[in-house]
Amino acid sequence: MLWRLAPAFGLLFASLCVLAPPAAKAQDWPAKGPIKIIVPFSAGSATDIIARTVFSQVGDQIKQTFVVENRGGAGTTLGAGMVARADADGYTLLVNSTSHVVVASTYAHLPYSVANDFAPISELADIPFVVATATKYNTLADLIAAGKKPGSHILYGTAGAGSSGQLFMERLRLAAGFPATNVPFRGTPEGMNEVIAGRIDLYPAPVLNALPLAKAGKVHVLAISSTKRLALMPDVPTLAEAGLPNALYNFWIGAFAPAKTPKAIVERLNRAVAIALQRKDIADKIRNLGGEPTPMTASEFDAFVTKEIAINAEIVKESGYKPQ
Repeated sequence: MLWRLAPAFGLLFASLCVLAPPAAKAQDWPAKGPIKIIVPFSAGSATDIIARTVFSQVGDQIKQTFVVENRGGAGTTLGAGMVARADADGYTLLVNSTSHVVVASTYAHLPYSVANDFAPISELADIPFVVATATKYNTLADLIAAGKKPGSHILYGTAGAGSSGQLFMERLRLAAGFPATNVPFRGTPEGMNEVIAGRIDLYPAPVLNALPLAKAGKVHVLAISSTKRLALMPDVPTLAEAGLPNALYNFWIGAFAPAKTPKAIVERLNRAVAIALQRKDIADKIRNLGGEPTPMTASEFDAFVTKEIAINAEIVKESGYKPQ
């Protein structure tokens, strides 16, 4: 009887051996380094700086090095796609902005699923957009008036077609009632350089990218997308105060892993991120960039991302934007 059971037992043992390595890997993580963070924007962008700020401290906690790779292009889908296809072993992560959920409804043939191919780790920060323009515009009313002139050709920059910046700008121009054309860039620094040079009219920029340029008199900041004014820019009105309450937009930055990353690794990263965001030095750095730390549990961030996909899909529908 025992010899008849032996083959079945052998198969069961072999199955257990096959299943054992992922659990062991999750338990041993991070046994090697460095851990790669893909940021689908250029160096110096808000998403890039927040990723480096937070994960430098996370690295101190888990005694491992995080290396940021900037892979901008294709409205953030190039970098995000790399993470969607990466090994789900905790050694490749994504830090992306609201563009992560926007592309779910602005791209007709996305090479990955926003809802199914990522494991949300935590939101990192809320950072509002500001309307940064060439210095020939002194108020939002000036920009709107220029855009409404017959034959006007307002150009605005974003991180690409279908990105959160474009969706925000579509809301703004529709609320204001003027036509405008999107000019894609790999990231905010490149776009802001074109604003300074006067080759485009405006760029929806995070505060950290616009503030030093505004202080130097190189750009004018006409409005902010948040519901209240920022302490860093107390003289800049909200869009609602400027007469465009329908143009408000939520811009956030968060961290993700490939979908099949072991839950134990995701939870460990989540705890480390939460500790980092609660440190005064990290929180102060984020606030000095015009943002607010926003730690969440992994399950809370998962639910938040699901809701944001739906909210942005509705904005896309209302704006009449056609997926490309």
